[in-house]
Amino acid sequence: MIEPGRRVGRPRADRRRPESGRPPREELLDAAAELFTHNGYAATTTRAVARQAGLRQATMYHYFAGKEELLAELLESTVAPSLELAGTLLADTGRPAALRLWELCRADVLLLCGGPHNPGALYLLPEVSGERFAPFRRMRAELKRVYRRLLAEAAAAERLPWDAAGLSLRNDLVFGLIEGVILIHRCAPDRSVETFAEATADAALRIAGVSRPQASRPSAHPS
Repeated sequence: MIEPGRRVGRPRADRRRPESGRPPREELLDAAAELFTHNGYAATTTRAVARQAGLRQATMYHYFAGKEELLAELLESTVAPSLELAGTLLADTGRPAALRLWELCRADVLLLCGGPHNPGALYLLPEVSGERFAPFRRMRAELKRVYRRLLAEAAAAERLPWDAAGLSLRNDLVFGLIEGVILIHRCAPDRSVETFAEATADAALRIAGVSRPQASRPSAHPS
């Protein structure tokens, strides 16, 4: 899991990047996201990540033990905000489940596609099956369970005749669509992410077979 409060690193080795005011830890994560998604995880060295962040390689090890830890934290960061929002939406039983599902889909797409890089595209790396990534896999599985619960509530409200297998299939399709938007976004990065997120949420509900709410109040991702 993400661990706060690591030791403070030594001064920067150079000034490759303009001074951003961000902590070195954030600079390293941003550098890793850029290099992993553009050059590939296997082809990226810790030295390259440190250099991209404007740090010495030795300084990087004050914050991260190596590439695995960088990748694990990047992946967890693509799920943690959505998981927090999912819990809030699940508890908000005073509003239609279909509306809450739509909002979760929209917010998830904004998170996955809203940054300058696409760390969610790293989900399929074979390395992610390793033990170090078990926390990420558990978080992702829990998020998928919330999708399923909201979908089940929406189906019950509309009295849709789904059995457990039908519900699982639709949940797999919806969740697959949301995670797959990264590849679509990569082909058209200049497209409005807001418009893309709302269109994807609309498509998710159509795939699920539940009615789109008439009035939506998009929820912001928790910071």
